[in-house]
Amino acid sequence: MRIGLLSDTHISSSNSAIWDPFRLAFQIAFKDVDVILHGGDITDPAVLDWLEEIAPVLAARGNHDGSWWSDPRVQNLQFLELEGWRLGLIYDIEPEARPIAFLRNNHFNGKPVDIMVSGYTHLERIDYRDGVLQINPGSAL
Repeated sequence: MRIGLLSDTHISSSNSAIWDPFRLAFQIAFKDVDVILHGGDITDPAVLDWLEEIAPVLAARGNHDGSWWSDPRVQNLQFLELEGWRLGLIYDIEPEARPIAFLRNNHFNGKPVDIMVSGYTHLERIDYRDGVLQINPGSAL
C-alpha cells in the first residue's frame, strides 16, 4: 500500500498562480497512491476534491479549517487500520518531541497507534520512537 502525505496547504482555489502548479505537482507525486492523508490546514475544501480525483482522501482539521465547513473526510482526529498498522492522523501535537506515551494519552485518546501523522509545524519530521513511527510531512508550500 502506498500512502500520500501532505499538510498545511494553505491555498485558495481562487489563487490560480499557486493553485495550478500545486495541483499538477501532486497529481504527479500521488499518481500511484492508494490513499491520501492531509495533516490539516487545508484552507479550501476544493483541495480535498481534486486530491480525491487521484485517490481517497482523509484529513485532520487544522486551525485554519474551522468548523464553518463540514466534510465527512475531515475530522479532528482520524484512526485508520491500514495493512495491519494502526495509524492516527491529527493536526497539532506540538511540541512533537514530547514522550510518545504523553502524545498517545493526550492527543490520541490513549489508543494504541503504530504511526502518528500530524501537521502544524511546517517542518518535516520522521522519527521512530518507543515503537511508534512519527511523521510530519511539513508544509506543502
